Amino acid sequence: MIIEGIASAGGEHCETSTLDVLLRHAGVELSEPMLFGLGEGLGFIYWDGKNLPFPFLGGRSKPAEITRTLTDRLGLSLQVKETTSARIAWRNVAGEIDAGVPVGLQLDSYHLEYFTSKVHFGGHFAALYGYDDEHAFLVDTAQQGGSVSTSLESLERARGEKGPMTAKNRSFTIGVDEPLVPLADAIRTAVRANAAGFLNPPIANLGYRGIGKAAVQVRKWLERSTDPARDLPQAAVLMERAGTGGALFRRIYRDFLAEGVAIVDDAGLLTAYEKYREITPLWTEVAGLFAQAGKTGDAGRLNEASALLTELARREQEAMTALATVQPCRS
Repeated sequence: MIIEGIASAGGEHCETSTLDVLLRHAGVELSEPMLFGLGEGLGFIYWDGKNLPFPFLGGRSKPAEITRTLTDRLGLSLQVKETTSARIAWRNVAGEIDAGVPVGLQLDSYHLEYFTSKVHFGGHFAALYGYDDEHAFLVDTAQQGGSVSTSLESLERARGEKGPMTAKNRSFTIGVDEPLVPLADAIRTAVRANAAGFLNPPIANLGYRGIGKAAVQVRKWLERSTDPARDLPQAAVLMERAGTGGALFRRIYRDFLAEGVAIVDDAGLLTAYEKYREITPLWTEVAGLFAQAGKTGDAGRLNEASALLTELARREQEAMTALATVQPCRS
């Protein structure tokens, strides 16, 4: 069973690529930056621990939060199913496909046969739009090939994997039951909420405070790593190319703000957009300094990255403070 007419090009980020497939099929067409922004996707986390081979820098909210928040902001219906049974998990998605409805899946990308990089990542998403006796047909990011396929056995393993960021065979569908919340109102609500979370993180590893913490910790990365020539360039790749859209998701968010400015007339939104235009290339510069430090062993490059991160913590705090002043939607 194959659902025809599916948008199969794929986007830059896995969860928003999946949302694009499901929403377009339901008749809702929004850009990937708009999906990311309405889902309040921008964030920051610096995470290190004894169980980690090297610190992790993340630039977005937790897996599945963009989907949950986006559907809430637009007034869409979201149906999520989870189960520990592989048999029930397949029945959950096959029934939707047979009814002509594409399904979002949360997976561990390690098991997907079209992935060339074999690293466990349990927070990956793809849209299922068909299957036959042997294969599942998916839409993944453009980087992974857009329209792809994997064996049913590998899909079962990817859905049922246990570990960090995994879910219990999670699948979801989206429906349009009522008129959508006006886009201008949804934008106002989303940016205010995203700003509130970023400016008031519960722990120092998150939000603008997390960027400041990273500024201190990255100076120690050459000593922290057992293989700097591997770990530091890999950190740079994760920031620029691992489904982030570049600049640790800041480029996607900048583009969301650009669209928002064209829809919502608000000084705070315009200020934030102008600030993120300047912020975005600095994150790419930081990633480049990480890569250079790893290749050369030059601690000076990490000191430069640290100074930039200190500046970025200040600039992002200012940008989010501007977003916090955006006027709420009129009820």
